[in-house]
Amino acid sequence: MLQTVEVKPKRLDDYEPVVGPDAVAAIRAAAEPLAGARVLHINATAYGGGVAEILQTMVPLMRDVGLDAMWQVIVGEKEFFTVTKSFHNALQGHSIDLSDSDRQVFLRDNELNAKLLEGDYDFIVVHDPQPAALLHYHGRQGGKHWIWRCHIDTSTPYIPVRDFLKPYLLEYDAAIYTTAEYVGSGMTFPKIFIIAPSIDPLAEKNLPMPPEEARMIVGRYGIDLKRPLMVQVSRFDPWKDPLGVIDAYRKVKHQIPEIQLVLAGSMATDDPEGILYYARTLRRAGEDFDIHVLSNLDGVHNREVNAFQTLANVVIQKSTREGFGLVVAEALWKGHPVVGGKVGGIPLQIIDGETGFLVTDVNGCANACLFLLQNEDLAREMGGKAREHVRKNFLTTRNLLDYLRMFNSLEKRDEAGQSEGARSEAVPV
Repeated sequence: MLQTVEVKPKRLDDYEPVVGPDAVAAIRAAAEPLAGARVLHINATAYGGGVAEILQTMVPLMRDVGLDAMWQVIVGEKEFFTVTKSFHNALQGHSIDLSDSDRQVFLRDNELNAKLLEGDYDFIVVHDPQPAALLHYHGRQGGKHWIWRCHIDTSTPYIPVRDFLKPYLLEYDAAIYTTAEYVGSGMTFPKIFIIAPSIDPLAEKNLPMPPEEARMIVGRYGIDLKRPLMVQVSRFDPWKDPLGVIDAYRKVKHQIPEIQLVLAGSMATDDPEGILYYARTLRRAGEDFDIHVLSNLDGVHNREVNAFQTLANVVIQKSTREGFGLVVAEALWKGHPVVGGKVGGIPLQIIDGETGFLVTDVNGCANACLFLLQNEDLAREMGGKAREHVRKNFLTTRNLLDYLRMFNSLEKRDEAGQSEGARSEAVPV
């Protein structure tokens, strides 16, 4: 049997002070026809990435509104996750040498996990490429509706990898993408839903943190609390461009010598490339003791991330590809304008010049950071708009409502007896 991830209970009513009674009522109304529905989420890791963070909230809230929801993770050796990380990179546009061995490893472990999948469910949501062939090997027994959820930017995929995965993906009843631009030509799922990811405002990482507590935590890592701080929180991954962030920091330092930089990330079990890029980041930082490269190996977890984001003078997410970037929403929610790469799902969150700045290169990143550092009153005003933008669009309650509406839509389609070849339908956020 696949490994079940245990989650702590959550109550929808606790979110009412944040989102209001109307939002809570809409969720309960959408959940009512689904009472008792069996929902299974499957992904590659229980911690260390945005998918896991979303499911840690989504699954218990689905339970709270009456669904029988579960979360399980697949198993795999390092070889498998090395291959699937290369697939992840390829789907975001990086060309790779797709060997027969890579194909065999991917299909072998998907077949193994399909044999471990047990139980009967009304909805099975399979997240990202790693377990994409589960339906093919498991068959439809045990799952009434199979949904593939794509969390990455597939707008310009490396076609050989996309085409290898395509037959397995198109067996699904529906797909979820973050934006319509990610769907791509030929991905003719019976139904397509457009649902943006979300953050949990009541999670430890996003709850308001008193400044004195944040200062105590940040000070433990050798950061001078009297000097300004730039922060990027992300995996150590070439697409997050930590090397470019260091280059931008050095340009800022020419004008603001006292500036410091924190690069904080985590190592996930499904990302063997992470430790290698962590080492590259350390080499780029060199002997500059104002650059602090930190990870969960240094005790940086949700509370510490909250502290860094709370005290940051500038928050950066200089991605060159980004499916969404939950860390952007996290910082915006804390009232910070964010300097982010003009890619993928980041422009959904950063309204250029209003909730932050969108940049395309190192010089643009440095200039935007300098502007925010040198215009604190305007930065504070932008931060207020940033928080409200997240409240309206990117909190977990909105994501939950979208899932419930999707489930209801699939049930109605099934009751209507529509053919498998029905026209794809995009449901906006």
